[in-house]
This record gives sequence, structure tokens and C-alpha cells, in this order.
Amino acid sequence: MNIRNLRGSIVAIATPFKENGEIDFETFDGLLEWHIAQGTNAIVVCGTTGETPTLTEEEDEILIKRAVDVINKRIPVIAGSGSNATHDCVKYSQTAEKNGADAVLVITPYYNKPARKGLYRHFSTVSQSINIPVILYNVPSRTGCNIPYDLAIQLANDNPGIMGIKEAGGSIDVFANLLLNRPEGFKVYSGDDFLSMMANFMGADGCISVVANIIPREFRNLMEYSLNGDVEKARLIFSKYKRLMDLMFIESSPIPVKAALAAMGKIGEIYRLPLCEMETNSKELLLREMKKTGLL
Repeated sequence: MNIRNLRGSIVAIATPFKENGEIDFETFDGLLEWHIAQGTNAIVVCGTTGETPTLTEEEDEILIKRAVDVINKRIPVIAGSGSNATHDCVKYSQTAEKNGADAVLVITPYYNKPARKGLYRHFSTVSQSINIPVILYNVPSRTGCNIPYDLAIQLANDNPGIMGIKEAGGSIDVFANLLLNRPEGFKVYSGDDFLSMMANFMGADGCISVVANIIPREFRNLMEYSLNGDVEKARLIFSKYKRLMDLMFIESSPIPVKAALAAMGKIGEIYRLPLCEMETNSKELLLREMKKTGLL
């Protein structure tokens, strides 16, 4: 499919590790195959949920290539390639393109908090350095840096290579402004699972999701129904899994989603420091909700 037509459930996939701390590639392959079988519309590899801050540059490249090879064009592969240094972001994005990624997901530069002009130059420079599309990624709660909706629109108008935005600022008003002002073809994806249904009803294009790691078919159905305007069917799924969506962030993501995947027998419950296992009380709440929704 044309990546620029991508809509639906896009999973920000977790990275499984072995007991010795190495990446568990066989388990990673199994997760990819499971998502394809469950109807997930695209994969984001090396995103926040993939514990990218703890991966080496070499591991990033290996994971991207592995995902591309295993998926073998059955669904799109989007590679996280962001950095707080533009020259590194360019390098990572070019590496993702070289290894077959269909698009890159580029987070706002974190910690150094660039001004609007710096953000504009950053994303424009990255887009102009590659021949695959860029999806902007706005998550100010993690980066300390926000992309105003009008800057996202300006970037899209000025850079044909920028195809969309993952908006994870938690505001339905931002979605409304993006959707009312976006140029033709510019995709708007929710980065907040709990807002994705409402955003789709307003005209958004789906969600780059955390909870889809554990309910891939159900979340795909939620996206399909809400994109098609089937309010009642979407509402029933949303009502069933809303609490589970919230619990994915009871501690820093991806700690809860990896604990959930481990409880389901999909991966080992292994993290790289500074992330570590959940607090007992938090985990009990998560497992109770998983039993309630039939996942355990």
C-alpha cells in the first residue's frame, strides 16, 4: 500500500529482551507475525514503547532491518529516528531509509527545548535529507517541547515529505485545530489511546498505539469502527478497554505494557535500566483489569 494512505491501528511495538539483556529477536519476530495475523495496519519499531533510549545505534539499525525483512511488505514499517541533535536525526533517518523503512517517526528534540524557528529548521532539514515520508511526533509530556498545531501545518505546507503527525499532547482541541487546517493528504494520528476514538470521529486517521500491543485485534476494530463512523460498535469496544488504556500509563511506558505482554506469555518481563519491574500495587491493578477483560 501507499504509506501516505495509511489509516487505522499502528502499534508502537515493544522490544523484548533476554535474561542477559540482549534483544530477543526470535520473540520480536513472533510479535510481528502476531500483529499481522491480528490485523494491525502498520508497525512502529524503535519508538518510545520500544525502549529506544536504552538501545544502541547498532541495535536500532538491526531492529529496523529485522522488522522490514520479517514483515516483507505485508504492512508498512515506520522507524523511530528522532534525536535532540539534528545531524544525528538526519543520520538515523537515512539509516532507516537504507534498511527499507516505509517512513520515519521523528520526535521533537528533547531536553534542549528549541524555539519555533529551530523546530521548523529541524524537521525541514530531516525531511529534505531523505526520500521517505516523515511523521512528526509531538509528546510534550516526555520531551519538554511542544509543536504548536499551526507550526505542524506550516511544516506540512512547506515540506512535501512531511506526511502527518502523531499528536500526543492530550488535547482534543489540538486535534480539532489540526483537522480544520491541515493540507490535503496530511495525516493526523492520535498518540493517546484514550483520545483516538473521538479524534477519529472528528476526522483523524487512526492511532499510533501502546495498548494495541496487547489487544491488537480489538484495537484494530475500534479504529475501523470509529474511522467509519460506527458510533455504537466503537463505543462498546472503547467502554470495555478504556480502563486498560489508562493502566498502560500507571507507571512510565512501556513498563506496564511489557508487564502485560509477559503475563500473556508473549515476552519475558525484562527491562533495561533505568526502567525496571512494576510496583506490586500497580501490577495487581493491571492484572485484575486484564482478567476482567478476558486477557488472562
